[in-house]
Amino acid sequence: MSENSYTIWFTGMPCSGKTTIASALFNELKSQGIRHIYHLDGDVVRSGLCNGLGFSILDRMENLHRISEVSRMMNEAGVLVLASFVSPDEQMRSMVKSTIPNLSMVYVKCSAEECEKRDVKGMWKKARMGEIKDFTGVDSEFQEPNDPDLILDTINMSLEECVEKSLALISKLNIKQV
Repeated sequence: MSENSYTIWFTGMPCSGKTTIASALFNELKSQGIRHIYHLDGDVVRSGLCNGLGFSILDRMENLHRISEVSRMMNEAGVLVLASFVSPDEQMRSMVKSTIPNLSMVYVKCSAEECEKRDVKGMWKKARMGEIKDFTGVDSEFQEPNDPDLILDTINMSLEECVEKSLALISKLNIKQV
């Protein structure tokens, strides 16, 4: 593995801000001249690589298994991966950790009530109407991570503060980028 083979994994409830933070961090790193970086996003991956998977426990495990393997392979190629996925429980996050050797877990903390208010895609509403089964926050619980490397409280922190804290984590990890 090269010096920059690392995955920063953003976990949190749907609409907590995972993708927003990871996208802003990606753009900031790109503006700093970082070339070997990729953002894997749950919504994008579900429309392609994980198309056809639902939200059952088995489907979620398979979704995260595939993403973990892709992240690991990208790391082996020297790519810094920013991954934004719900990853709702410790069993799933442990599987991710066991697959990706160089991984930092970032918990994007936000209440279910606030996540539901932020839902621009209508997923929470569909889940409440029974159109999406096993949706995290409605039919399925989200367990807060036991030992995240960083907690970003998106109710009390601005996007800029979240990006700054994420950059500080990357700096602390001493990830070398070209």
